[in-house]
Amino acid sequence: MRQFFKMFFASMLAIVVTSVVLILAVIGIIVGATKSISEAPTTVIQDNSILVININRSIQERSESNSLAALSDGNAFIPGLYDMNQAIAYAKNDKQIKGILLKVEGSPNGWATLQQLRTALADFKTSKKFIYAYAEGITQKSYYIANIADKVFLNPAGSFEFKGLASQIPFFKGTLDMLQVQPEIFYAGKFKSATEPFREQKMSEPNKLQIRAYQQGLWANFIASISEKTGTDTASIHQWAATGAIYFPQDALQKKLVDGLLYWDEVEQIMKTKLGKAEKDKLNYQNINEYSATVKLKKRIVENKIAVLFAEGNIVDGEGTEERQIASETLMQEIRKIKKNDKVKAVVIRINSGGGSALASEVILRELQLLKEKKPVIISMGDVAASGGYYIACQADSIFALPTTLTGSIGVFTMLFNTSELMKNKLGITFDEVKNAPYADFPSGTRPITPFEVMKMQAGVDTIYSLFKRRVATARKISVDAVDSIAQGRVWTGVDALNVGLVDALGDLDRAILSASRKAKINDYQVVTYPEPVDEFAALLKRFKSSGASATMVKAFMEKGFQDQYQMAKQIKYNIGVNGKAQMMMPFQPVFSLEK
Repeated sequence: MRQFFKMFFASMLAIVVTSVVLILAVIGIIVGATKSISEAPTTVIQDNSILVININRSIQERSESNSLAALSDGNAFIPGLYDMNQAIAYAKNDKQIKGILLKVEGSPNGWATLQQLRTALADFKTSKKFIYAYAEGITQKSYYIANIADKVFLNPAGSFEFKGLASQIPFFKGTLDMLQVQPEIFYAGKFKSATEPFREQKMSEPNKLQIRAYQQGLWANFIASISEKTGTDTASIHQWAATGAIYFPQDALQKKLVDGLLYWDEVEQIMKTKLGKAEKDKLNYQNINEYSATVKLKKRIVENKIAVLFAEGNIVDGEGTEERQIASETLMQEIRKIKKNDKVKAVVIRINSGGGSALASEVILRELQLLKEKKPVIISMGDVAASGGYYIACQADSIFALPTTLTGSIGVFTMLFNTSELMKNKLGITFDEVKNAPYADFPSGTRPITPFEVMKMQAGVDTIYSLFKRRVATARKISVDAVDSIAQGRVWTGVDALNVGLVDALGDLDRAILSASRKAKINDYQVVTYPEPVDEFAALLKRFKSSGASATMVKAFMEKGFQDQYQMAKQIKYNIGVNGKAQMMMPFQPVFSLEK
């Protein structure tokens, strides 16, 4: 028996050692693959190539890498918006790139993201190289990109969406009433509607007013792009949506929204003819991901740097738990790196955030104030830079927004949920406690809130709201009363924000970078980005470590397969978890139209 156990444990040891060796070997391969990605171009660009851009994926602000992709045929580099636009700019003068093919089935991206991509494509067109767009079905958002193309082709049996914008918000007050859960809600600003789903059964009139206003702004921008393509006046275009005049592909063709109803093989033949190729010849397609990786490696090195710091996601305290978050501690570390780097002469903060923790926003703002003492700080707004997102932006030297950016939402809220009745009446759970002071257990989700606690909570929200308004007043050089008139939690488009004085100019990230160079008084510079691109494999390992394999897989599945529902669930979870902490958060992100 002793011999048996001796052999058993020896075998187990051998298995463990072998497993460790294999793991180390795999890690070595991954490291080697990652190193090769960073040291050499990922692909060779062939002559007479067509750059392919698929807008059906979510385009993030910063780029991602995937170490494991080097071991397969996957994309080792997934460009963010900035790197993608840089690649398009490079392709403009690249003799090997003859044109661009846009695949425009649909798009989960925000309007401002699409607008900046559209601007890059418009600049590419000045090279006289072609841009063609093709889809089997076109949504409104995808058409916003498609209509910049020289020709838009739609499958004859496909679909074309043109119906106007709709914003829908779910309300949970009825659910909470049925569950006997009492929300305790405190907010400042009549437009601060992030808490409405928990306290109302429908939108308030102020909320409807602001939604109608920014819908109108987004719609006006959209139909202006259509008018530019078709030559039709915007009033007539609006009527097409109001009367349901466009439903079938033939309708889109008749209105000149598309240039042809063609199958894919027919589109390919058009491109072959354009490039002087025979029917039997193959076209050289170049994926934007691979091309961006190659272009990125060709950047020239210049002594003077302008840093672009990406701040994307909900603002949270500490180091955060997810990749797409603005975690105060993590962002502070990046800001300090930039501040200490003498080669960095100016900084552009690229914000895409609807806000979050008030405390984290204040912590970040302080660090940006210290950075501003050393170097010019310029803000570039993405799809949204609202509430806490605007809080960290307001004291920059200059603020740039896109016309379709959503910003403002200057207001504060917090929430508590009393579950005592749910626990007692539905689950039979009761609570008892011993405390040495009346409020030692506050905040508590297992008892009703007292009038004194209500007063304190509202006073806390009002205090932070007053601080928010003072921060904006000082930065924008206007009175607190003037700020109050445009605050109240109201959301503005970039155009309206310019009119009310919340931003300095309309422009994309490139314009913000140019402004930064002028502030720093440098002409020759290199743009460097912070933080480093996210490695999906490293992020996956981190998730496995923190949340378990099964949870990670479910999360990944939800993110990819149910984007709208997943984002809504994340927001609900975030709001429920507020637990009395002050928040600078804009309302729920509305779904403007159902995308494929």
